[in-house]
Amino acid sequence: MTAHVSLSANTNLEPRVAVAAQPVSAEPAPVAKTRRARWWRIRGDLPKTTVWTLAAAGLISPFILWWAYTALGLADPMFMPSPGAVLQRLGRWWASEGLLTDIGISVWRVMAGFGASALLALPLGLYIGTYRPVQAFLEPLTDFIRYMPAVAFIPLVMLWVGIDEGSKVLIIFIGTFFQMVLMVAEDVRRVPMTQIEAAQTMGANRSEIVKLVILPSARPAILDTLRITCGWAWTYLVVAELVAANSGLGYAILKAQRYMHTDKIFAGILLIGLIGLLTDQAFRWLSRRAFPWRTQA
Repeated sequence: MTAHVSLSANTNLEPRVAVAAQPVSAEPAPVAKTRRARWWRIRGDLPKTTVWTLAAAGLISPFILWWAYTALGLADPMFMPSPGAVLQRLGRWWASEGLLTDIGISVWRVMAGFGASALLALPLGLYIGTYRPVQAFLEPLTDFIRYMPAVAFIPLVMLWVGIDEGSKVLIIFIGTFFQMVLMVAEDVRRVPMTQIEAAQTMGANRSEIVKLVILPSARPAILDTLRITCGWAWTYLVVAELVAANSGLGYAILKAQRYMHTDKIFAGILLIGLIGLLTDQAFRWLSRRAFPWRTQA
């Protein structure tokens, strides 16, 4: 009887030991698949080196294609010069044609028009976004005017202001002001009503709500609006310098068009793009410094 029990116990234990001794075959997930999932995650994060590498590749690849297209002789140099020819023209422009002066006057015109636009658009957009009667009175008119092309105002601007610097600044102002007003108003309207109601519950009056609740909450979005509209201001530079200009990057581009100097046209366009990119990065840096919690979020 005892032997039988022992044999039964051994019989019951042996399969369990065999199962425990078996190695677990767990295949690791492929590294490439994991990396791909991390890269294409919606609003995911990437290492800073990867971001810089991708940004550099995105900026450089069009220039590589441009160089290859011209090097293979697929384009007439009269209509599409090579990157080398554009760089040589840029060097001559810097050395003997007053490039630094053109850059300075164009930057001044853009920033003056953009600054005047922001000075008026910010309070007006705040009132439109905060008070419904102001919105009902001014928003339809602003919507109506913003669809009018800034170029169409050139004859009127020349009659009203003349052909000096004020006319060029005014064209840039017209091109950015009305869009900026509506975008700022929309930024203000995005402030959650729960925050306003909480301030009202604590006894805050209208001016305190605007100053202590609406403005602080809308400030990050308003800074983004300024960054975007500053880019629009640069796109109106050539239009502004149609008005009897004798200097500036836009004027140089228009003058080069008359004499078919396409290398100078390319150089001017690339310079405007580069200055605009630097301005955009300056706004991004300011946003990171002023609102570090946005980056952390």
